[in-house]
Amino acid sequence: MSPSSLHLSRRDWLRLSAAGVAGSSLSGWLGRLAAVAAGDARRRRSCILLWMDGGPSQTDTFDLKPGHANGGPFKEIATAVPGTRISEHLPRVARRMDRLALVRSMNSKEGDHRLAAAYAHTGYPQRGPIQYPTLGALVAKEAGTEDADLPAFVSVAPYRVSNSRAHSPGFLGPRFAPLVVGEDLGVQNLTPHAGVGDEHVEARLRLVEQMQHEFVAGHPSAAAASHQTAYERAARLMRTAAARALDLDREPGRLRDAYGRNKFGQGCLLARRLVEHGVPFVEVSLGGDDSNGWDTHSNNFERVRELSQVLDAGWATLVDDLKDRGLFDSTVLVWMGEFGRTPTINADKGRDHFPSAWSAVLGGGGIKGGQVVGKTSAGGEAIEERPVSVPDLLATICRALGIDPNKSNQSNVGRPIALVDKAGKPLEDLVASS
Repeated sequence: MSPSSLHLSRRDWLRLSAAGVAGSSLSGWLGRLAAVAAGDARRRRSCILLWMDGGPSQTDTFDLKPGHANGGPFKEIATAVPGTRISEHLPRVARRMDRLALVRSMNSKEGDHRLAAAYAHTGYPQRGPIQYPTLGALVAKEAGTEDADLPAFVSVAPYRVSNSRAHSPGFLGPRFAPLVVGEDLGVQNLTPHAGVGDEHVEARLRLVEQMQHEFVAGHPSAAAASHQTAYERAARLMRTAAARALDLDREPGRLRDAYGRNKFGQGCLLARRLVEHGVPFVEVSLGGDDSNGWDTHSNNFERVRELSQVLDAGWATLVDDLKDRGLFDSTVLVWMGEFGRTPTINADKGRDHFPSAWSAVLGGGGIKGGQVVGKTSAGGEAIEERPVSVPDLLATICRALGIDPNKSNQSNVGRPIALVDKAGKPLEDLVASS
């Protein structure tokens, strides 16, 4: 069998899945077939954003300051990249740093969670009348397809209480809003109510579709059209085998254990399943729950240690799983939060908001791993080499995805807005040639 004969469409894969052919991820021939299909140059890249809600401490994860008063109790460990050292509580990530690129000189002027989270997701300050779309919505518009059975943007367990703009499609409209997977890692209302048969479900769906078409015909508007599109996509998901991508019980128990039997670990596994099914953008959140996630104003070290252990298992297993399935080279991985935390330690053994110098990590398709960009001072208070702005980072992500960051969309105020603020410049030495 020649490689060219192995190119299967996503619909072909769904039909195989529905027939039970693709049910086992342990099959040797299936693994080889998946690797060839994933390596197809025609396959579009996807992005998985690992969002650290609350602002992770760079000084206790990727930019430690051993021997300095700001350093804290954590030790450094060597990584797969000679000379690059990170936290002892990320040992599995450390062994995979040759596939990742570390940016230690991120900076912004937003120190408020709500504003900073929105800025990190959109690349634009959230002031004024313009409703800027989040990165996921932008990628969904650029890389999604009209006939896809799954939404082009999925957000897994996001914390939206105070960060609604960070997960908004903005002026792109509801058509590019994320499918939100809740705290239980499930999507509500995908299955009919008990006692309602398939024929009745289809009859009801057809009736609602007819009403939708009649309403839009009589009340033409962008809002009505967007609502109709959203409904049609939801109905399509209910009717197809694509919903199986959301079923984690189809995965081997030992793989689920490796990811970690927690919301973030299983969210990372779900992200892999989704990009495997062609979803262009998936965001998985860690933090933002009742414990305030990475917002460690007090008990920083205890909390960061706990979060790092969860992060380490989920992230490292995701890297390996993507690589084993031939998906790593077509999936851009991003790790970041809205800002960092103060190098100085406060009286409550915590660290406060610090947007002036923090870290982010990129990897996967379109990114040259094994590099470190930027440097902070001995105590971490200032950037000494190569400052990187949020628009710079987002422009780099777009370039890695094969998307022109300077492309414009028409905004809600009637003027074109570039995908990324044109002040942002891609980190060209991180972007692999296509």
